[in-house]
Amino acid sequence: MQTRIDHLVIGAGSLTQGVDYVRDYLGVNIPYGGVHKKMGTHNHLMQLGDNVFFEIIAINHEAEAPNRPRWYGLDDPFVKQQIEMQPTLLTWVVNTSNINELIRQAEFSVGNAELISRGDLSWYFGLPDDGRLLAGGMLPYVIEWQTEIHPSVNMVNLGCNIQSLEIYHPHPFWLQAALESIGSVDLVKINSLPKNEAPYLVAYIATPDGVKELVSCTGRFPHGIPSETGGSHICRQ
Repeated sequence: MQTRIDHLVIGAGSLTQGVDYVRDYLGVNIPYGGVHKKMGTHNHLMQLGDNVFFEIIAINHEAEAPNRPRWYGLDDPFVKQQIEMQPTLLTWVVNTSNINELIRQAEFSVGNAELISRGDLSWYFGLPDDGRLLAGGMLPYVIEWQTEIHPSVNMVNLGCNIQSLEIYHPHPFWLQAALESIGSVDLVKINSLPKNEAPYLVAYIATPDGVKELVSCTGRFPHGIPSETGGSHICRQ
């Protein structure tokens, strides 16, 4: 079974905060997407290349709260504190043509395949009961679209494209085995960290203003991860 990178997820305390932050950093103004009634969230969306997209997501405080934890760890106190201070790269999502088979093959808990909708779109999504980020966001959520063409085709193209995705982790062989079990190990570059350091995710994005690095924030790097390439990071205060 093979999977593909589907989208990157930026969490924010509010959509206004997220859009302003990404406009300041990437130099693009991402338009509104829609509402996820089942999850009590809403988003903004743009293309990020062929069949890949970029999502800014936030809790929709005008909607009724769901009777379960929201996805992407948005109800987790630590995650909420992080994204209210500063929008951040939370995690990544891969797509598959058979989510039930993938769940059976996965060597980690992907969650249960649940049907989600937004407007005319619908998809099956692997949702853990507690809404947690999988391995702190290092392992991807899984999606199976119920459409003939990828929905990113109908999203705005603002000249941004994903170049690569890297994960820095103190247990790289465990991470590699987990990703191999869902056919996703070739989608990212895995780098080793010392055992006492917190893992983090880096997405390299080509923008009209050059290549930018989106970095998942952790308590280990409150002001962003030092860049060996001289690039900029979205994880900063």
